[in-house]
Amino acid sequence: MKKYYILLMTLAVAIQFSCNKNLDTKISSSLTSSNAFKTKSDAIAAVNAVYARLKGPAVGDNFDYWTVRHFALTDLTTDVGHCSYGGDPGQLSLVQWNSANGLLAEDWRQIYKLIANANNAILNISPMTTITAEQKNQFLSEIKFLRALAYMDLTDAWGPVVLLTEKDLANPNYTEKQPVTPVEQIDALLIADLTAAANTLPVDYNSNAIYSTNDVGRATKGSALTLLAKLYLREKQWQKVVDLTKQVMDLNVYQLFPTYSGLFAENNKWCSENIFSVLSDANVNGTELLNHFGPLQHPVLTDRWQYYAVTWDFYNSYGNEDDRKKMFFPSYKGVDDLIHQQAPSIGATPPDGVFYMPDVATMKYADPNGANTYYDGHSVDILRYADVLLSRAEALNELSGPSAESISLINQVKARSHAKQLVAGAYSQSTLRDALLQERGWELYYEGKRRSDLIRMGKYAEVVNAYLKRTGQTPTVQMPRDQYFPYPLNQVTINPNLNNAGRQQ
Repeated sequence: MKKYYILLMTLAVAIQFSCNKNLDTKISSSLTSSNAFKTKSDAIAAVNAVYARLKGPAVGDNFDYWTVRHFALTDLTTDVGHCSYGGDPGQLSLVQWNSANGLLAEDWRQIYKLIANANNAILNISPMTTITAEQKNQFLSEIKFLRALAYMDLTDAWGPVVLLTEKDLANPNYTEKQPVTPVEQIDALLIADLTAAANTLPVDYNSNAIYSTNDVGRATKGSALTLLAKLYLREKQWQKVVDLTKQVMDLNVYQLFPTYSGLFAENNKWCSENIFSVLSDANVNGTELLNHFGPLQHPVLTDRWQYYAVTWDFYNSYGNEDDRKKMFFPSYKGVDDLIHQQAPSIGATPPDGVFYMPDVATMKYADPNGANTYYDGHSVDILRYADVLLSRAEALNELSGPSAESISLINQVKARSHAKQLVAGAYSQSTLRDALLQERGWELYYEGKRRSDLIRMGKYAEVVNAYLKRTGQTPTVQMPRDQYFPYPLNQVTINPNLNNAGRQQ
């Protein structure tokens, strides 16, 4: 893997970490309120500080937002994710929550931290005269892409939220309690920003005139186009999804990785399937994905928590021929000398020497062949090519029903994992929609997509309540009440304009 950089900037120090085999750490600049935003290096430090917010400001806090906690909202609250612990994640796993849930509050807080960094960087980079127009456009496009990603996640989770941009920082009433902005108005800003970014950002960073290395973790033309396609997918503007996914495909830089297991191997930091990912290195800027996802009492991946796991119901839905079913820890002899496995039926009593696991750990972020350190180097794929293919198939089906192309797109994803292929001519528009939803679950679980997929396809209550009923739990989902989470209680206390009336309390 070629070298890329993640720069973490606090008020006083910006430290640049190189994440290749020859790890080093060097001071890039010392930034204060009097000398910041004077040089190109200062601008890059500000840009990289926004990227850093995708996971956390430093080692020790690298389990926030897209490197663990965001999955609590997007997957635990569905038929896919499960947490056998109590407290906030357990509440979400039972598909029961209220405005005091700490994980809702933490996700909100971390997303707005990224937005705050983005707005500050845009405000200060925009008037700089010591960088070229090309450099300025590049930096601003990267930042606006990241801000758009944050607002997409906010509006997926909460719908109307407070829209803050760099213009608000110059407002003398900036700290006053702001009203929420309709999703349609937020989307209009994101469309403008992402369209401009797609026209500015390079396809890749090979031989880039602005950055001295091939910074594969940075926003690109492909990532801006893909995120814009995802926004239009949410808006159900199907033709625009078809057009944008075609543009991504025509870039001819992306393709499916040969194997599903190899795609998520810890040592596979970046490959041709990656469109936009959060990158880590276990030694200098690692995250805690392995801790949260790793199996309990495992003889190889020791001292892990299995905090975020998969429901047995979901695991059992895979065909045995599907390579993706091999990406779990369904049975093993633990360090406790017990055989850990699935119960034969709900409520069954295990015999001596056996422990019936309430859920099953996934290898997606717990590579048994990877490092067994506290901090790990797993990447998190926010946007990848398989999602582009499946999104295009969905849009084509919604426009005109099943077609040879839509079936072929789905089968490309299936073929990578040797899963059973769809048969052309065997589906109606409705049944292909169901097949797509199932395929997206099998392919994209714990990648921040499941809840929004279920809601977009009008299946959230139906699918999740059916899962809860099958597993002996109380069906709790009510729509439209549960389309959005309640605003976090601590934020409502600060800003009463976040009115939870009509939402689950």
